[in-house]
This record gives sequence, structure tokens and C-alpha cells, in this order.
Amino acid sequence: AEKANRQSERKRVYNIRRKGVMKDAEKAIQKAVVAGEVEKAKGLLPAAYKAIDKAAKRGVIKDNTAARKKSRITARVKNAK
Repeated sequence: AEKANRQSERKRVYNIRRKGVMKDAEKAIQKAVVAGEVEKAKGLLPAAYKAIDKAAKRGVIKDNTAARKKSRITARVKNAK
């Protein structure tokens, strides 16, 4: 039980970090879109996709949630003026 506890604590830290990286990437794109910096937002898309895909691969978020997030940030960037 002690070993399992150590492992789950380690995994929890990694998962929190992955989720944080993902949220930071989303926020960066949102800020760029609001500021009207479309090219900057487009440049940030690959990093956001990578963070979202990694989170989904590791089970931090579900696959459908990842697909929805990617779809929404892409739509935001596409509709930005």
C-alpha cells in the first residue's frame, strides 16, 4: 500500500503539471485572439495541440474532451479578426 501510495502521488504531480501546461497553452491562444494577434495565435496552435494530445494520451483528459478543446481553440483562431 505504501508503494502504491508513492506511485499515485508521483502520477498525481505529473498529471497536474500536464493539465497546467495544457491550460496555459489554451490561455495564451485566448489572450492572443482577444488582443487581435491572429498570427501569434496561429503560431501557438501546434504547442496547444501537443499539450492537449499528451494529456489525452496519458489519460489526464478523455479523448472526446481533447477533440472538443482542439476544435474550439481552432474555431476561435479561425474566427478571430
